[in-house]
Amino acid sequence: MTAPAIADPAVRASGVWKVFNEGLPNEVTALQDIDLAVGQGEFVSLIGPSGCGKSTLLRVIADLTEPTQGTLEVAGMSAAQARQAQRYGIAFQQAALFDWRTVRRNVELPLELQGWDKSRRRARAMELLEMVQLADFAEHRPWELSGGMQQRVAIARSLAVDPPLLLMDEPFGALDEMTRERMQNELLRIRQETGKSIIFVTHSIPEAVYLSDRVVVMSPRPGRITDLIDVSLGQRNEDTREAEAFFEGVTAVREALRGNPSSGARARIGEV
Repeated sequence: MTAPAIADPAVRASGVWKVFNEGLPNEVTALQDIDLAVGQGEFVSLIGPSGCGKSTLLRVIADLTEPTQGTLEVAGMSAAQARQAQRYGIAFQQAALFDWRTVRRNVELPLELQGWDKSRRRARAMELLEMVQLADFAEHRPWELSGGMQQRVAIARSLAVDPPLLLMDEPFGALDEMTRERMQNELLRIRQETGKSIIFVTHSIPEAVYLSDRVVVMSPRPGRITDLIDVSLGQRNEDTREAEAFFEGVTAVREALRGNPSSGARARIGEV
């Protein structure tokens, strides 16, 4: 599926393949001919069956693994250049915080690596902890926080150097349903305040529809993009989860995952 024309995209993948153990008996093709463009400020979710290459695609974008074939640009530069310039932040399913550092000093870590002085680091970390509503826990250790609070710290850390792009690999997957819904709303609030572009990997159809401007549906391995579903739900709130357009979006994504992609051009959910 050809990527739509997007001027000055945050991310552009063109003809990306990823083959592990190429040429060996245990060769595995994880990604096949991926074309994807993510616009500035856009929230895009990647969804597909387990093992379809969602996380691999995110890792290729983050330059944590190289594509076997094709090109990948982030913020108009190569993935390697974007990583070196810290043009993205990344959050994983596990918060991956350091227990021996306070919450504040966990958030400060990327700034330490950039050589920021102590006072600037502290001010920036407290600004971000205010944003995720955890300023009162700045001097606590991560093990003193709930799972949802730890993920908010991880999100704050990923935003420390103010990158234009946020990459998220199932960050709420280990949370209970109520906490997960609260974290979804928290992420939408942060996105609205910061204007970040976000690429979000999830196994949850309702989560993908609720959060996204666009849902990218991937096939079983080798992972290919089989459908692109636009979601126009307006300002999300608790009523959104009960709206007819929301259920239409869930149905459209579910059908695409079953091998019944939207007819014609991309599906557009929530538009009159």
